[in-house]
Formats: sequence, C-alpha cells, structure tokens
Amino acid sequence: MANKTRVLFVHQEITPYLPETPMSLIGRYLPQSAQDSGKEIRIFMPRYGIINERRNQLHEVIRLSGMNLIINDTDHPLIIKVASIQKARMQIYFIDNDDFFTKRKYLINDLDGKFCEDNDFRCVFFSRGVIETVKKLNWSPDVIHCNGWLSSLIPIYMKRAISIKDNPLFNESKIIYSIYDDDFSETLNAGFEKKMKLPGLSAKDLKPFKEADYVTLTKSAIDYSDGIIISSEKINPEIEEYLKTVNKPILPYQDQEHYLQAYNDFYETILGNNK
Repeated sequence: MANKTRVLFVHQEITPYLPETPMSLIGRYLPQSAQDSGKEIRIFMPRYGIINERRNQLHEVIRLSGMNLIINDTDHPLIIKVASIQKARMQIYFIDNDDFFTKRKYLINDLDGKFCEDNDFRCVFFSRGVIETVKKLNWSPDVIHCNGWLSSLIPIYMKRAISIKDNPLFNESKIIYSIYDDDFSETLNAGFEKKMKLPGLSAKDLKPFKEADYVTLTKSAIDYSDGIIISSEKINPEIEEYLKTVNKPILPYQDQEHYLQAYNDFYETILGNNK
C-alpha cells in the first residue's frame, strides 16, 4: 500500500479562530479537503492575541515548547499551542510568543490600523518557528503549502538554510506558495536581512532584503518555491507581471466552487504523480 501524501499547511489566517475572510476560509477548508482525499496533514498558524484561548480550547504542547529562536542576537521563546476543530477531526498548531503574538489584540495592523512596527520580527519568528516545530515533530512533509506573506520566508529557508545533510526530513519536500491580495505598502525596518539571516544564507541571498517590502518577500517566495497558486482574484500588479517571467507551474485563480479539487490536483502535479 502506498504511503499517504503528507502536506504541511502554513496559514496566516484560519477561521473559526479568526473572522471569516477568503484567506481564513481557505485555511479552514483546504486542509480538511486534503485530509478527506487521503492525505496526512499538519496545520500551523500564528497565535494572535485576539484568539480567545479558553473558548477555542488552546493548550500548550510542553514537549514541543521550550525552544528559543535567536533573532538579531536576542533569544525569543517559542511556545507551541494546539487546538482541534472537532467537526473536521483536524488539529491546529499555533506558533506563539508573548511579545510578538499573545499580548497583541490584533493581526498585522495595530488597533489604529497602522502596520505593526515589528512585523519584520514576527515574519522571521513565525517562519522559523514552523520549521523548528516540524523538526521536533520528526514529521517529513511531501508538500509544504505556504499561505500569506507572514510565511514568505519558509521557501528561502527551506532551499538555502536547511541543510539536507543535517535535516533529511525535508529531502524530498516540494514547496507551494499561495499569493493573496494581502499586500501592504510599508517597507520593513532597516536591517531585516540581518534579522532573517541563518547559516547557509549567503550575502548574495540576503541582498534583496536590504529594503524589504511586500513585493520583495513575495518575489523571494516565488523564486524558491516549486509551484505557485494564485489564491485571490486580484493580486499585486507588480507580482502579476513578475509571474509572467517565471518558468514553473502556476495554478491560476480558482473560484470557491472549484479550488479544493484544483489545489489537491496541483499537489499531485508538483509531486509528479499526475499522468
């Protein structure tokens, strides 16, 4: 009997933990569809402070927590929490940290609607936190599907900073990046390339991030992914033009009625399983 295809879902938003949006609805129903089609799944999202821990029955996974991620020479505790969507028989892992997530009663923009000053740190912490937790789970994904710009560093980390020799878990992993209409106009703080640095990333790899913005992050995610999905009807025009120059599989926008099957078929295409 063939082994089940393993899909790691990394989502910026998932309902019912966050309000319903096109992105959070995909976060809720896509993993369920993959699981229903016979795939083995793991799902990650940030533990934003607006998520009610008691109502959603989040609890800390002690065996996975306790790591520190060093960003810019500072230790940041990584806490892993978990909750279940009973109807779908799905477990969600939450990447948590008091300073970056728990204490904030908002998502990417603060209560005044301003882009959070430390979103650069949050992006690095979330992307690295997912990778380190999957290592600790000792779970080897066939497909890593990243959704939302907060997960945009995972492709470059996987392709340039994760040593296959040291971490055979990711030997065969294929990366898919979904592009949404989640763009922002701000530029991340100066020194972002130092915050995101990991062994394996060269000065050349880091150079584009010296003045990082939404387009920088998204182009990098495209460059280091094996396949791209356009998950919103309208996306950033510069990214739309950039995709025309990309020589890799791209799944065009799919409407609500068809995307579940189309995404699952696309996974098989990327894995080379479709005839």
